[in-house]
Amino acid sequence: MTNFYTNFQVDEMGLVVSVGDGIARVYELHEIQAGEMVEFAISEKGITVNLENGNVGIVVFGSDTAIKEGDIVKRTGSIVDVPAGKAMLGRVVDALGVPIDGKGALSYPECRRAEVKAPRIIEHKYVRNPCKQA
Repeated sequence: MTNFYTNFQVDEMGLVVSVGDGIARVYELHEIQAGEMVEFAISEKGITVNLENGNVGIVVFGSDTAIKEGDIVKRTGSIVDVPAGKAMLGRVVDALGVPIDGKGALSYPECRRAEVKAPRIIEHKYVRNPCKQA
C-alpha cells in the first residue's frame, strides 16, 4: 500500500443531555478529568465540575442559549489555566483572561491553574488592643 495515512488523532466526544442556568449535563465523556476544559460545537468553552457515573456537569463560560440537547462536546485534554502576573495589571479581561479592553494581546503572561486548593489561614496572635469604633 502506498500513500497510507497513519498520523491521526482520536478525540473523546460527548453529547449534551440537558442545559440550563449555565450548566450542561453531558454523557459519553468517560476519561475526562475534573477541571478539564471542554469545547462545545458552537465554539463555547466550559469546565468540568461534577463527575458522575454516566454523565458530567460542565459550567459554560459564556452564554448557554445556543447550546442544545444532542450537541457535541469535545475534550481539550488540558486543565483550565488562566493568565496571571504583572501583564494583567490595568487590563480588562473576561473569565478566561482574554483581553476585552481593546489594548491588544497580553505580552508574555504567566499562567496559573484556575482551580487550586485555597491557602491555609495564617495563624496570628489574638488582638490585645481592639480598635474603638464610633
